[in-house]
Amino acid sequence: MLSSMTYLQQVRWFKRLVFLICCLPIVWLAWQGYNHHLGANPIEAAIHETGLWALRFLLITLAATPMRRFLGWYWPTQLRRMLGLFAFFYACLHLTSYVYLDQYFAWTDILEDILMRPYIALGMSAWFLLLPLAVTSSNKMIKRLGGKHWSRLHKLVYVIATLGILHYALLIKAGWSLATPYIVVFIILMVLRMPSTSKT
Repeated sequence: MLSSMTYLQQVRWFKRLVFLICCLPIVWLAWQGYNHHLGANPIEAAIHETGLWALRFLLITLAATPMRRFLGWYWPTQLRRMLGLFAFFYACLHLTSYVYLDQYFAWTDILEDILMRPYIALGMSAWFLLLPLAVTSSNKMIKRLGGKHWSRLHKLVYVIATLGILHYALLIKAGWSLATPYIVVFIILMVLRMPSTSKT
């Protein structure tokens, strides 16, 4: 019993440590903003950085299953929900930075952006698909939906990651060159997950 409790305590403290680490990007971004180190266009920098971290956390979340399968590491799967929620958190900051800081809630202009700029439409689509995954991430929602339906819903994460990468690639001036590492990582993760796609 003692060893079991000790293990649970270690897991709990480890999760707290990872939580704090996941908060570091926004703390660092806020610090840079406070000290006027975000460049000539701080709003654009905030939008860019929060979006990148949303994509990074999404890919890290997808890496949990391959790490368990090929490396025998079970601890990433225990962090998967938290990491997925951090992906949503940074996606919300990304969206808020665009809607509030950049557009000042000018809904007509935002709608025009969605219709005229494909990367905006892709980003919005990714966020709206990510929303139900965040809402249904709790154990209570898993029981309510049933494991089979819940698992089917959460396979949307692959679509979301694809949309997120396309959103980034079309947004930046450098185009696909800066997005290539994310594309490569995503493809590798998908290949590593292929043997058990019928089970997960």
